[in-house]
This record gives sequence, C-alpha cells and structure tokens, in this order.
Amino acid sequence: MLLLAFMTLCRIKTVGKLKCVAPGEFGKLIGLDRVPEVRCLRYKMDALSAGDAAEKWAAHLSRYWMEGAPEDVGTLYVDGHVRVYHGSLTKLPRRYVSRERLCLRGTTDYWVNDLVGRPFFVLEKPINPGLLETLRSDIVPRLLADIPHQPSEQELQDNPYLYRFMLIFDREGYSPAFFREMWLNHRIACSTYHKFPSEDWPAELFQEYEVTMPRGETVVMRLAEMGSLVGSGKDAVWLREIRKLTESGHQTSIISTCYDAPAEQIAPQMFNRWRQENFFRYMMEHFGIDLLQEYGVDKIHAAERVINPRYRELDRQRNSIQNKLRYRRANFAELTLHPATDSDPEKYDKWLKKKAELLEEIEQAERDLAELKIKFKETPKHITLAQLEEQDKFHQLLPGRKRLMDSIRMIAYRAETSMVNLLIGPTIDSAAARRLLQDLFVTAADILPEPENKVLRIRVHCASRPAANRALAILIEHLNSAELLYPGTEMRMFYELGGG
Repeated sequence: MLLLAFMTLCRIKTVGKLKCVAPGEFGKLIGLDRVPEVRCLRYKMDALSAGDAAEKWAAHLSRYWMEGAPEDVGTLYVDGHVRVYHGSLTKLPRRYVSRERLCLRGTTDYWVNDLVGRPFFVLEKPINPGLLETLRSDIVPRLLADIPHQPSEQELQDNPYLYRFMLIFDREGYSPAFFREMWLNHRIACSTYHKFPSEDWPAELFQEYEVTMPRGETVVMRLAEMGSLVGSGKDAVWLREIRKLTESGHQTSIISTCYDAPAEQIAPQMFNRWRQENFFRYMMEHFGIDLLQEYGVDKIHAAERVINPRYRELDRQRNSIQNKLRYRRANFAELTLHPATDSDPEKYDKWLKKKAELLEEIEQAERDLAELKIKFKETPKHITLAQLEEQDKFHQLLPGRKRLMDSIRMIAYRAETSMVNLLIGPTIDSAAARRLLQDLFVTAADILPEPENKVLRIRVHCASRPAANRALAILIEHLNSAELLYPGTEMRMFYELGGG
C-alpha cells in the first residue's frame, strides 16, 4: 500500500532514453510485453464503477482493514459531512452546512473512522434521514456483520457490562432512547456530549488524572463522574456522566453507556473526536472530497420518504410569526412597565396609540399561529418521493464514480498516514510529517530501469533541507526493505535520493 501511494501520488518524470516514450515502449523497457493504451480517464472510471462494482470493492476494503487491525475497531467515530452541489442537473434538497452557516443543496456523506482518524467506509445519503436513522438502518447493521472478534453471546451474558464496540458522535446523535435501544438490542456502547446538563457539580468532586490520548500523548485532565438518569418516561435510561473541569471553570459533560471502561479512558476518546473534524478539513484541502465526479443523475426509489415542502413552508411561516410575536410582546411589556403619565397629554396619547397597535398586532399574530396549527395537523411532515409535485422532484447524482474515488482517497489517506507514522520522531510531529510528504509527492523523480539486474531504480530528487533528506532517507529505507516487485514484472523497486 505504501508503494502504491508513493507511485500514484508522486509526480514522476523520466530521463535518458525513457524520456517521452509511449506507454507500450515503456512497458517493453521495464519488461512488460504489452501495456494497454491510455484511454480517457472518465471512460476508465465508468468501466471500473459500472453497476455496483465500486460499492463491492469499498465493502471489501472496509472488511480487509478491519480484519487487519481488529484492535482499531473497538471504538469508532461517526459523523456526517455535507458535500455541496452547485450543478444544475437536479435540485437536491437543502441542508444546513455548518462550515458555511447556510442551508445549501447537496448530499450528506457519513464517515466511519477509527480513533486516529483513519477511515473505514463512507455512506452517501442524497436524502438525509439524520444521523440516528443512518446509524440504526445502515451503519450499525454493517458494523455488526463486519467487525471481527466481537464478544460471543455467552461472554455478553457472563459480563453484563461488556459491549461489542463503542460509537462516538457529536450532539446530533444525542438521544437517550437511541442509547437504550443500542444497548438493549445489540450491546453497543455510545458516547456523546450531554445536550442538557444540569447545574455545575462542586469543584471538590473533580480529581486530576493523567490520561493517554489515542496517539500516545499524555495530558492531565480534571474529571468527575456520576450516574445520571437521562431522558423521560419509557425512554429514560441510567447513563454514566463524566465531566471535565477546564481552567476557566467550565464543565464539559459526556454521557456514555460504556460501563466497562474507566472515566480516564472514555473522556480522552470523546475529546479526541476533533481528529475526525481535522480529517474532513484535510481531505477537503488535499484530497478533494467535495469535488464533483458525477456528470449524470439517477432516479431515486419512489417510496423514499422526504420532508414535505408544504410542511417546511408552514414551519418557516410559523418561525417568522413567532419571532415577530416575541418581539412585539417584549415591546408591549416594556410599554406596560414604563407607562406615560396624564401630565403630558401628547406623550400619553402616543404611548396609548402605540400600545393599542402592538396589542392588535399581537392578537393578529396569535390568530395566524392558531390557523397554522390547524394546517400543521392536516399536513404530513413526511411524504414519499412519488407524492412530490413535479417542480419539487429531484434525482440523485450517479453514485458509481464517487464511490470509486472515495475508495481511492481512503487508500491514499491510509497509506499517507502509514508513511507519517514512519517519519514521526523527536523533531518531527504528525503535522510536520504530512507537510514533508506533501512536498515529496510533487517532487520530480527519475525512473531508471535495469532489466539485466531486474531492478527498477527510482531516484527521488533531494529536498531543499538536509533535515528533510534525513527523514526521507528513513522512509526510503522502509520502502526498500519491503523488496516488492513492480506489478506485472520481476523487477524489484529500489528507491534512492539523488539528482537536484
């Protein structure tokens, strides 16, 4: 995988007799009898993603990664990323984009990552049912089937606090009923931030803990823990509530059904969720996950449920009227608290007139709200796609190409992360290692085939700094120790620093 990423991400050029040769001639020089001629990249992508081939490949990769590192799938981060669509092929539903602070047309991708931010798979939702429904209907069934080495039914019975795996998400997934459902039906632990924490806990309850972050960093946190009954009625559930006390005195509350781990393990895992946010930011900047790969649309099943546009319009009207009503009631209360006196008849008349106008507007707004309440009862919130009026109907973007490209991006990101781990040292942290690799991927290199020695020599041009060259030498040593052959040949790939 390292070699694949290195070859595909680097900008390679040739020297000597290999300069500007055709693909077929290059294949002969390195020992290949025949190399297919390069065709249009779009046709290649369409061929590779035809039918559900891209989806099957992505599912295979996800299972392969999970089976290869079962210790990384015990705790998973899940979050949605809105991919904005500016095209004109269809009018996708609007959804809120937090980074833009706007409601824009687009699709929502739900990513599942491990504790250090490496992705396992992604699900595209042109009709976004929300995080909880996506977890319930798509992500959890897939994880139950794919995650290796889950506890057996007997182990779960013997230990009532043992869980299969844990899911961590943001406040969008806050739902005591969902937490209860996941634990009782599947023995899946969930953690998120408390949406409605009670009053602050006494400061003397907090103790200092030296906790280890998933990357190995050690930090000191002031933590406290209590059991909390969260929710109401039949959905109420006893959860662990863990709070972190900051230097400013603010208390950040976490709720969890992970009953089998200490607080000093759950807290850093929750606060480490920013790695997935950084993953989105990094993938947007360097891997183009928001770029448009689709150039066509496909029909969505007519039975899919969507939000009724009429209901959304009624909701917009209600919010507008409620805001106006709130403002006018505040003004009316202010006039009532500070009445004008009869000593100034002109001022008193203005006060009386303004108060009467506000009262009339308040009564009218209340009548409008009452009428909207009746309309809300008569208007279903969700309808099927087939019930939409013609001007409101939409299609989904062709999924094949995007699924293919998402898989390639995940391979490249995972390979880059593996190379980052090789470069990290006393003087190079993760961010510096990624910058070093970004420079390497656009550095020129020379390909020097040696058919007589069965070696394909790849000479990477030196960096501008001796420190960078020393770090790259370590990476190249690891690449060469793999002793892998160039695909389709018996030529061993050998990397070296040189040129300039």
